[in-house]
Amino acid sequence: MSQTDHPTAGRFEGRDHLLPVRVYYEDTDFTGVVYHANYVRYFERGRSDFLRLAGIGHAELLEIDPPLAFVVAEMKLNFIKPARIDDALVVRTTYDSVKGVRLMISQTIERNGEALCRADVTAVCIHLDGRPRRPTPALVEAVRPWLAPVGEAG
Repeated sequence: MSQTDHPTAGRFEGRDHLLPVRVYYEDTDFTGVVYHANYVRYFERGRSDFLRLAGIGHAELLEIDPPLAFVVAEMKLNFIKPARIDDALVVRTTYDSVKGVRLMISQTIERNGEALCRADVTAVCIHLDGRPRRPTPALVEAVRPWLAPVGEAG
């Protein structure tokens, strides 16, 4: 597989990670509007590709000893305007802070720079049996360049 055959993981712009996504027929309801649950899928892709581009792939997290994973503990969504079939969207993801086992994340789905949906997300690091655990120092160091300076976190 050539380098150009790999899907993009987006790009960083300052502290923000930008991931372009296209709305396909399968993402919409019968009116051509994105089904509400699919915004959650787009946000998940944004969070995952942020970490991937920062050098933290999910497969690598399963290989450390002991392995770790992430779960969404809380997500507040604000639906502003609908996205529609064939829209070119951008998922904007910002990892705001790491506090103990929690990662605070702000996300927006935009069309032409206009916010369509916003999410405030709290993700939690866990052991594979579901117990909370602190992120590894390597994980914290990998995301540190994109975290808000102390006192400015979301």
